[in-house]
Amino acid sequence: MNGGPSIIRRPASEKSNVELINALRSNFLASKQAFAPMTNGSSHTSSHDTARQIPSQEIPYSEWTAREDGFLYVPSIDFAQSGLAEERSQYDITAKLFFLPHTSATERRGHTQEAIDLVLKELHMPSIDLLIVSFPGVSFDAEDEDEEEPQWSQNGEAEDLSAMVETWKALETLHDKGIVKQIGLSEFGSERLEKFLPRTKVRPSVDQINVRDCCVVPKSLILYAKKEKIELLTHNDCTNILPSGTVRELLGTGEKGAGVLAGPEEGLKGLEGEVEPQWVVKYTAVVRDRGVIENKGYFAMAEVRD
Repeated sequence: MNGGPSIIRRPASEKSNVELINALRSNFLASKQAFAPMTNGSSHTSSHDTARQIPSQEIPYSEWTAREDGFLYVPSIDFAQSGLAEERSQYDITAKLFFLPHTSATERRGHTQEAIDLVLKELHMPSIDLLIVSFPGVSFDAEDEDEEEPQWSQNGEAEDLSAMVETWKALETLHDKGIVKQIGLSEFGSERLEKFLPRTKVRPSVDQINVRDCCVVPKSLILYAKKEKIELLTHNDCTNILPSGTVRELLGTGEKGAGVLAGPEEGLKGLEGEVEPQWVVKYTAVVRDRGVIENKGYFAMAEVRD
């Protein structure tokens, strides 16, 4: 997904993943319609025949998707048509990578490279300024800052600190290569930071937290971040930004589905198996001297398993 207005105002009660879901759905529909052939519904033509567009539900997914290097791109992407208009020095480019449940630290190392490669390919840029990582099931609660306990992920397992450290090494590698200038975390309180920092080679420059109660940041975290020279930022993103059920609905055969995944009815063509979302990356490119968002979007990856 990409494009859209520079400023999106949402009701306070609306989930922060609504932008992603709606954008994916509209992108799928637009791509299907672009590939839809025109027909007049008859083998006999005349000057009085009226052409009509085949309904999007009847368009095979193979017409508007693309297979490349073992991946299925939904929809197909022409990276030659993307890119930013000015030189790299004119932009602040930020990405936030959401790791989703049921992925291991080993898998996440590969996922990190895949996500950043796609962002750089889309923007036609050699690097990004800031990469923030969000671990599944980890959330920040200002009221619990003084007695922080591990939060729980969607599958009921605590997100292990060792797995976070192992995943962080992938970000450190990108930093060492100059692909990412700064790396940051999401939802870490002072106690979790205190345990995490000694086990890193490249320390996070940013800690992004979701403050539910009108941006009241606990004083203990402010003081600790200042001491460790970590910038505190706030956000309103969902931790589980793309649940499995949502992916199946988006790609399934229902009224609002894209028809990529096979449905329960016999005769419907599509990929068979259980779909498991792996990661989502959100990126933004801001023109520095004007403060204008020139490009923003998402990439998401899911795996279909037998």
